[in-house]
Amino acid sequence: MTGITLWTHARLAPTANPEHILENATIAVRDQRIEWFGDSAQLPAVYQSNSTHVHSLGGALVTPGLIDCHTHLVYGGNRAEEFALRLAGASYEEIARQGGGIVSTVRATRAASADELFASALRRLDALRAEGVTAIEIKSGYGLNLESERKMLRVARRLGQERPVTVATTFLGAHALPPEYAGRADDYINLVCEVMLPALAEEGLVDAVDVFCERIGFTLAQSERVFQAAERFQLPVKMHAEQLSLMGGTALAARHKALSADHLEYLDEAGVIALRDAGSVAVLLPGAYYFIRETQLPPLALLRRHRVPIAIATDSNPGTSPTTSLLLMLNMACTLFRMPVAEVLAGVTTHAARALGHPDVCGEIAIGAPADFVAWNIQSLAELAYWSGLDRCTLVVRHGRIALDKRMIAS
Repeated sequence: MTGITLWTHARLAPTANPEHILENATIAVRDQRIEWFGDSAQLPAVYQSNSTHVHSLGGALVTPGLIDCHTHLVYGGNRAEEFALRLAGASYEEIARQGGGIVSTVRATRAASADELFASALRRLDALRAEGVTAIEIKSGYGLNLESERKMLRVARRLGQERPVTVATTFLGAHALPPEYAGRADDYINLVCEVMLPALAEEGLVDAVDVFCERIGFTLAQSERVFQAAERFQLPVKMHAEQLSLMGGTALAARHKALSADHLEYLDEAGVIALRDAGSVAVLLPGAYYFIRETQLPPLALLRRHRVPIAIATDSNPGTSPTTSLLLMLNMACTLFRMPVAEVLAGVTTHAARALGHPDVCGEIAIGAPADFVAWNIQSLAELAYWSGLDRCTLVVRHGRIALDKRMIAS
């Protein structure tokens, strides 16, 4: 037995559940995966005698690495002026119809170089990593032509190569109608399905396919065409659904066995049942709810009643959720949605892993799982959702290696 690393003196929450914390625990890692964990007093002798590295976690509370399963991290410019317009009374839809919204970010993203997009996205990614994020989804959707969508997805791949974080890429070509296709939405969907997706999938840039199904986005029929195109390339799908109105997008996503349906403020019980039957995840985005001052709460009671897994994500984007703090989203989910701590923690670990759909991300500390975990300077898991702006993350381990170290670790 070679190459065993022991992480000792941990207060371990294997599934980030406040009710299941192992005191004085050890994690044994080999070949980037967890081979054993449990009470240090029960550590098998073979690990004690054959370990090559031993790291003390100093009694820190340890959770699985956090997962941000819905972001738009790569984009040009910002939309601070639109924020001011909304404060003055303009709605999100009004701004979009006047040439603002997503289309304004499209202009800035098309004009930016790949290096410029990488530099700005890297700052946002590093802020998330500093809070214990070890896996993240990054969508395209601000290019809306083949060249710019390719540029965005390549930047997303580069982020995962240059930082110790798992990046899953999602093609969101059906995010908005580009100006050059004004009044020709069906023609644009033809471009998405017949030109853009085939080229990007062939280049290995796409892990999943998303669509914005909404009054200011795309119809059910257009969304289904995108899903059918994704299925030709054996790519999983997901959907921005029921954010501003009830259109039935969630039920459509469920029929196509979507990884997730996201936003969901206007979701009805039929849609909830469809998610349950499909095994899809409901991804709630409290940052967007807060930022656009939505008043319609997601149907949490229905989701719980029908046992639909609930994930929480930042929706980090320039227009409706310009945040780079997944921990703040935990706080918002608790305060705005009245979700209990255990539920929101599952939402950024086990349930977020399902929504991410990445084969190397499980959201738990488990035998055989990737060794992705975080050490926190806190006494209880409730503090992860309680504090706002106080840095409590001390160490991040991804695939068994130190990805971020904010203290001196005794070895």
